[in-house]
Amino acid sequence: MAVLNFALLQERKSPPDRRSVLSPIAMSRAQELFPKASFVVESSPIRVFPDVAYEKAEFEVKEDVSDADVMLGVKEVPIDALIPNKKYFFFSHTIKKQPYNRELLKAVLEKNIELYDHEVITRRSGLRLIGFGYYAGLVGTYNGFRAYGLRHKTFSLPPANTLIDVNALHAQLAKIELPPIKICLSGTGKVAAGAREILEKKGVKKVSVGEYLSKTFKVPVFCQLSVMDYNKRTDGEKGSLANFMKDSAHYESDFLRFAKVTQLFIAGHFYGDGAPYLFTREQAKRSDFNIEVVADISCDIDGPVASTLRASSIAEPFYGYDPQAEQEVAFDAPGAITVMAVDNLPCELPKDASEGFGEMFIDNVLPAFFNEDKDGILQRARMTKDGKLTPRFSYLQDYVDGKE
Repeated sequence: MAVLNFALLQERKSPPDRRSVLSPIAMSRAQELFPKASFVVESSPIRVFPDVAYEKAEFEVKEDVSDADVMLGVKEVPIDALIPNKKYFFFSHTIKKQPYNRELLKAVLEKNIELYDHEVITRRSGLRLIGFGYYAGLVGTYNGFRAYGLRHKTFSLPPANTLIDVNALHAQLAKIELPPIKICLSGTGKVAAGAREILEKKGVKKVSVGEYLSKTFKVPVFCQLSVMDYNKRTDGEKGSLANFMKDSAHYESDFLRFAKVTQLFIAGHFYGDGAPYLFTREQAKRSDFNIEVVADISCDIDGPVASTLRASSIAEPFYGYDPQAEQEVAFDAPGAITVMAVDNLPCELPKDASEGFGEMFIDNVLPAFFNEDKDGILQRARMTKDGKLTPRFSYLQDYVDGKE
């Protein structure tokens, strides 16, 4: 086959995103592994890896990369920057019919672009192969501790985006002393894995659900919840994950028992449409609801975590939720739940996040271009082709047409 040309795009979305699909080292590795690939870099003044780093790795850096076949980006590409008749990889934020990106998907179709969304690069089983979730877990949990210290005026941690890498996060956390609080972590995926690393490196003791609910401790502890720990069948029968995934309508939340003994809640779960909310606004009003800080890494707005009214920003990561008034207040207002709901957490660790993402992209995606996509990686992730939605994403047609 002929040489396939890949272009690393400049990130143009505001606020600026310094991440990159491929670091210079990762690009060099990709070139060695795939001799029928070539790589060019679109010049960027904000990318965490400067242009000169790619030039030193012997890759061409230029202003115009329109000659390339495949365009590699992280966040949405602005409509006016889309080049017709190309293949694009980026997080489009359209698969859930997000209203703010309908025009982007329309433009992709009109410009005859083949769009591959990073979010739907999966195994046959549906398990995601690449993403930034692990790094969201790292930063989100660090931010949760930062929020706790500021709320109680007991310690002050620097913002994560002022630190060079994850080792610097751990070094800062090593300097603080935690009281014997209980920390609840929901989720078992990549987000939760990043959160757990922060907790374990900090020396927070992991305990079982039974111990967490029934015992008191002289040191800070955490428990990690799976889906069946915080959901139960409405008929009192024993539930199962398989049954819950098949029919969550017959389940209700059992999270309140954790909320009664938790001070810091780290939300790292995946929330499926139709699943029970973890806690409601009415439950948050209860006198025995003891959560003081919510680090909502999952960040589903006005959804399963009642205190998450909106996404917050890296510049202003914290706000307060007044359970009685059901409205936003200052993050440290008396009686408020302090909320951290930054929805672009990996941006705070752009170097580490980019390096990790690049390795996943090389291992899981690039081979598909040169092995006739034998595992269906590209086929499953291809949202558009020949100016139309592919069959797997045909459910988006009404969204594109403005009927939803």
